[in-house]
Parts: sequence; C-alpha cells; structure tokens
Amino acid sequence: MTWGAPGAPQTPQRSGRPGAAVAPLDNATCARAPGAARGRDLFPDSERLLAVLQLADGLFPAGGFAHSFGLETYVQTGVVRDAAALEAFVGAHLEGSAGPADAVAAACASRLATSDDLAGLIDLDGRLEAMKCVPEFRAASRQMGRQTARTAAAFAGDPFIARLAAAIDDGVTAGHHAVVFGAVLGRQGANPETAAAAYLHSTAALLVNSGLRLLAVGQVEGQRVLAALRPRVAALAAAAAAATVEDMWSFTPGLEIAGLRHADLDARLFRS
Repeated sequence: MTWGAPGAPQTPQRSGRPGAAVAPLDNATCARAPGAARGRDLFPDSERLLAVLQLADGLFPAGGFAHSFGLETYVQTGVVRDAAALEAFVGAHLEGSAGPADAVAAACASRLATSDDLAGLIDLDGRLEAMKCVPEFRAASRQMGRQTARTAAAFAGDPFIARLAAAIDDGVTAGHHAVVFGAVLGRQGANPETAAAAYLHSTAALLVNSGLRLLAVGQVEGQRVLAALRPRVAALAAAAAAATVEDMWSFTPGLEIAGLRHADLDARLFRS
C-alpha cells in the first residue's frame, strides 16, 4: 500500500503554500542547548504528568472528534478496510506530516512559551500555517487550536495563555493546534520531547477513534493499533525535540489528495 502520489519522489521535501509569507524565527530559541535540562521543574512531576494527560485526553474539548484528516475518503474508496490498513494510514500521517512538522512545532512552542515569547509563537504559527495546503486540514488545525487556547485560558489561570488566546481570537495569529498544544504544556512545565510525544499520541488516538467509527474494527483492535504505533511515536517525538524550525517538513501527497477529495464525497461523517 502506498500513501504517496504515483511517481512522487521518495525523499522528504518541505511543503508550503506557494507565495505564502513566512515570518523569520530565531532558531536558537527552538534548538536544544547541549546539556540542557529536559524540562523545567516548574511543577511537581505528578502535576506535570496530569497536565499532559489532561491535554492529550480525547475528552479534552478541542473538537478533534469531528475530523478524520482524509481517513474517511480512504475508507469510502475501499483503500482502508481493516485494522492493518488503519495502522498503515495513521503511521503514514505521523511519519509524513504530524511528526516532522506539527510535533516539531509543538516542541518549539513549549520552549517559546516557557520563555514568555509570544512573538516567537506567532512567527512559528505563521510558518506552520504556510505548510498546510489542504483547506480542510488547515481549518481543522485552526479550529482545534482555537478551542484548546480558549479552554486552557479558562482553567489554567495563566496570563501568557490568555494573551495567546486573545491573539488568536483577534486574528493576529491562526492558532494552529500543535503550536497551542505545545505552548500550554510548556507553561505547565512539560519538556519539549514530552510535548511532542503527547501531541503525536493524541493525534494517533484521534485517527484510531475515527477508524472505529468508520470501520468494523473493535475497541481492542484499536488499542492494539495504538500500542503498535508507540515506538514510532517515541522516535518521532525524540527527533522533534532535537529539531529546529528550519527542520520542519511535510510530504504526504496521497493523504493531501484524499483531504481535497473529501469535500466531494456523497455522504460524510467527518468535517475533514
């Protein structure tokens, strides 16, 4: 099974909207300094863990339940029919886009938020905006980020997150999910690798749960898929934490085509 367009190059390439402006970003802000601590001891370990679990929980009201990110197209065309194909789909999404693009953004956002750098977050958000060329995917990421920012601002009692939520509501920045997700966890003391891992796990869980609603796949099979993806998520999170914004890339032509075709499906359960 292939997830790329026929004849597409096999080497990773950066994806961006032609002509889109990309704001400059200081790479030193996003790079892990040699010997730097893996996280700030802002909160007790148990409190940091609980913050990560809360944000990565499928019950967190980010609105992810409404999106399949192209999976519905693959199911309706018969490409994804069982748990094995679902695992392949999720793996392709993680390795071709969520890992090298969104997870890197989440890791960078955690550092920027820890440093109270709202301008840096806005620059990072603009770069991720330029990389999302499928309208449904871009809208989904914005919607989930906006909801995450509003919810976190309501319960966290953090002036920085309140300022980020206000910037999103005022149209100053798009507020993509990975950026907001990483920023919220960074303010809660989670290190960049943990923020990236939590983001990737929540993405995988979202897609598997979408598969459970679209396919004859049971809950136990869904958990097997998530468990099988765990080593891949861990490796991608470690790579994201070691990356800078200049290392961000996305190359999933097959999934993007599925996203573009989703709007033309006769019947749709999901918004993307």
